[in-house]
Amino acid sequence: MERSFNFLAYLIYLPLVILVTWYVARTLFKNGRVFMLDIFNGKTEIAFATTRLFETGFYLLNLGFAFWIMNIYNNVEDNTQLLEVLSHKIGGFCIYLGVMLFFNLYLFFRGRRVARERARMQELPG
Repeated sequence: MERSFNFLAYLIYLPLVILVTWYVARTLFKNGRVFMLDIFNGKTEIAFATTRLFETGFYLLNLGFAFWIMNIYNNVEDNTQLLEVLSHKIGGFCIYLGVMLFFNLYLFFRGRRVARERARMQELPG
């Protein structure tokens, strides 16, 4: 009877993707508060509430994706295959997470630009 390493791969994969997702979300939304305060003209209550909502959505989307792609279709039979499968899974997830991070940054910068344009339009005489 051959020993399968699939369950061990899941035990390694799940905590890693949860930890990486937590770290990225924490970093992104800790620094994103500055953008939200600027977007909402210093209104802290709405800026922080919006940040928390974005953060919750970020967790749901990314952890959901991590669980969705968790399945390992091949039977992992040795340590070498275990490392290859884990590096493929975790590396792919990290690339996806990086794309999501830059998408959120794009939203922050876009919101900031729109807020500044509105403020500039209000300052114009007329």
